[in-house]
Amino acid sequence: MKQNGDSAFPEITYVRGASGELVPVLRGTRLQVQTIVFAAQKWGFSPNQIATEYDLSEAQVNDVFAFYAAHSQEIDASIATEQIIEAVNV
Repeated sequence: MKQNGDSAFPEITYVRGASGELVPVLRGTRLQVQTIVFAAQKWGFSPNQIATEYDLSEAQVNDVFAFYAAHSQEIDASIATEQIIEAVNV
């Protein structure tokens, strides 16, 4: 994983998360890619609903989904890890 992100997805960059590892975020926000993916997968939000909920454009949401399509294993692993951490801390 490159710190500057994947050049095929200029709207996505990486920042260091609370755990110290690099996480992909929507450029210009601190909104993690996995948050948007989770909203679509677990809550069934449409791209329009996500855009409204997080004050984004639908184009930004679609950029995240395109990035996810290319990096789904990385994002899915991150979501799974976060769910395990949350379950342990409940």
